[in-house]
Amino acid sequence: MGGVVDAAAPEDRTRQDADVDDKHMQIGEVAARTELSLRTIRHYEEIGLVVPSARSQGGFRLYTESDVARLMVVRRMKPLGFTLEQMGDLLDATDHLDTGRGTTPDAEERERYLGRVRSYERAAADRIADLRVQLERAEEFAATLRDRLEPTTPA
Repeated sequence: MGGVVDAAAPEDRTRQDADVDDKHMQIGEVAARTELSLRTIRHYEEIGLVVPSARSQGGFRLYTESDVARLMVVRRMKPLGFTLEQMGDLLDATDHLDTGRGTTPDAEERERYLGRVRSYERAAADRIADLRVQLERAEEFAATLRDRLEPTTPA
């Protein structure tokens, strides 16, 4: 795997490439860890949900643990029926809370971001409750089918 393209002097690049290689993963490893397809990860990049932290000299996408964590948020939201826009909104709010996007949010801004995260937490809890009901119904249905398949004994 090549090193990350940067503005470092050539004599510094070898040391930096070794450091970067230890911290970065190529898309195949990220796909295996997240159980997302390469195509899905590339799509999420195209729409701005997750952007690789770097590129190798050969142009390969390079990801960090932070990038993997973002993809896992998206992966966990998907089965709950959240839209890509909602996923992006949540990631934006958590980005602001985690890093301040260059500035530390004041108390009012922080509360707005926390409010957004709280609303997604409530929505996730509601959707999980709905899924539990659906699962219970599905299990009852499967039990009904099993009962029909069991041989009946004459009375």
